[in-house]
Amino acid sequence: MSTTPKPTIEVYDTTLRDGTQGENISLSVDDKLRVTQLLDELGVAYIEGGWPGSNPKDAEYFRRVRELPLHHAKVTAFGMTCRVGSQPQDDANVLALLEAETPAVTVVGKTSMLHVTEVIRATPEENLRIIRESLAYLKAHGREVLYDAEHYFDGYKLNAEYALQTLQAAVEGGADMLVLCDTNGGSLPWEIEEMTRVVAERFPDVRLGIHAHNDGELAVANTLAAVRQGVVQVQGTINGYGERCGNANLCSIVPDLELKMGYRCLPEGHLQQLTRVSRTVSEIANVTPNTNAPYVGKSAFAHKGGMHVAAIRRNIDSYQHIDPALVGNKMRVLVSDLSGRGNMLSKAEEFELDLSPDEAREVVQRIKELEHRGFVFEGAEASVAMLMRRLQPDYKPPFELVDFMVVVENREGRGVFAEATVKVNVQGETIHTAAEGNGPVDALDNALRKALAPAYPALAEFHLVDYKVRILDGQNGTAATTRVLIDTRNGAHRWSTVGASTNIIEASWLALADSVEYGLTHVMQCCP
Repeated sequence: MSTTPKPTIEVYDTTLRDGTQGENISLSVDDKLRVTQLLDELGVAYIEGGWPGSNPKDAEYFRRVRELPLHHAKVTAFGMTCRVGSQPQDDANVLALLEAETPAVTVVGKTSMLHVTEVIRATPEENLRIIRESLAYLKAHGREVLYDAEHYFDGYKLNAEYALQTLQAAVEGGADMLVLCDTNGGSLPWEIEEMTRVVAERFPDVRLGIHAHNDGELAVANTLAAVRQGVVQVQGTINGYGERCGNANLCSIVPDLELKMGYRCLPEGHLQQLTRVSRTVSEIANVTPNTNAPYVGKSAFAHKGGMHVAAIRRNIDSYQHIDPALVGNKMRVLVSDLSGRGNMLSKAEEFELDLSPDEAREVVQRIKELEHRGFVFEGAEASVAMLMRRLQPDYKPPFELVDFMVVVENREGRGVFAEATVKVNVQGETIHTAAEGNGPVDALDNALRKALAPAYPALAEFHLVDYKVRILDGQNGTAATTRVLIDTRNGAHRWSTVGASTNIIEASWLALADSVEYGLTHVMQCCP
């Protein structure tokens, strides 16, 4: 039985060029090559690698990218038309596009009369000439040419007929595609739709693209609006990185098109790579991933309210617009003082614990009490697991605290140092140890490990990787309640725990003890 193939929308990624113009985004050549490989594996149609005439780094990228075995994407070099009063064959920027040796080039030209007269200070006729002749020169050298009509929508509002004349000049120069750019990001979806319709009617035989910015937080909506009027290529960046407020976010556009609007953007099955690509690009760019990002964010399918969790336990679609697995993400149930019994039962299933309804209610009540005291469990799921584990009738903790003491001294000739003593019961034996550390928490950690290491040698593989402190009621000064979050890793497994107290050492101990106990009772069972 045959099925009608879905219409295709090309994905043009400009993370490596427009994305790096965002504040605090910087990629080395090696970074750019890694992202190129990721984008090709995702299956995008075009990867805009940079501006070869602008800096040595981009020139090196274009030399090295030729060696990458790409399977889906065309690498594209970006540049501008020749300068006012010059010829393309004499223009360094145009020649740099050819020297990049990419199969496609993207050329940006002026569409808005404001930019023609005030920025490049050309006559309207001269601007049309440099557009036409620059594109014709590149076409004559065998390149696929995409024309970026910069400020198209703003230019259309100022002088619609001249904006259309610039597109006509690009077509006469041989443009393979006209890309309409909302460069300032201030247009509204219905404006985009109407102006794109006019272009589609004026140039029915020319392929159209859309390049939107997010200054009105409408880049995704504007992109989808343009597609509704016949655009066949969408331009944007991974995670929406870019100048000012960013570019159109491909991590939202692509699933919107594929899952909501019936288009094909990526090869079959490749949409499931989207979350991995989003988070990997964040790591390469050294930018903290946006947990609230649609589709790919850690919180995109996270459920916190008790009513919501109770509903999804009955029907998974009750509070989710798609199956998160379609984009490579997963559902999460959060635990907080807003939780109900359903949250606890779901978390117990996740931790492979058998929790009765009464025990679930008990955990809920305990969490509400602790959060009132300053704890927070949304980012400390290992502490939640320990609350549940301790309710199990057969649970025997790997250790129990008897007491601890921490001393911080400043001695002449030695300076400041910390020492901790810990007394714990381990397998029926009381062990009393002492250790020094860089600070009081480090000393406590060292003393606890020293006490437990003989019985649990695997503890040596547990590494504290993050330690966060937050003051909850600063108006109380040094008597304020302190919350401590600790992240620990054992190989690829990472977990978080929480403690809170008006005493920062006690708060740290609570988080630290939970971390070690969770690791010994859970991680070693799963990964002995």
